[in-house]
Amino acid sequence: MHDFCFTIPYGLILVGGGLFAFIRRGSLASLGGGVGSGLVLIFAGYLSLNAFNKRKNSYLALFIETITAVALTWVMGQRYMETSKIMPAGLVAGLSALMTLFYFFKLATGGNHLSAKAE
Repeated sequence: MHDFCFTIPYGLILVGGGLFAFIRRGSLASLGGGVGSGLVLIFAGYLSLNAFNKRKNSYLALFIETITAVALTWVMGQRYMETSKIMPAGLVAGLSALMTLFYFFKLATGGNHLSAKAE
């Protein structure tokens, strides 16, 4: 599976969650954190998809994805430990931890595998 297949939906979930929290509670922190990190991930997924279409790997995109997921795991994990609230801290920390593992796997295996070009 290619990183952009999970990164773009992951980013959309974060954007949606940030917007939902802002609309529901007026939380500017959720708006900035959710939408900001989500847009960074969507951008990284877009870079990775463009590189894949050119039959290349984008290690810059994979680096951005990994750093963002690690940061979200740390920050939201700390928030979950303080509040014990599943929504949103526990959910985002858990999802981000899974994505961090996925990105580390992609880094360890050399990024997106490019199949031999069919002629």
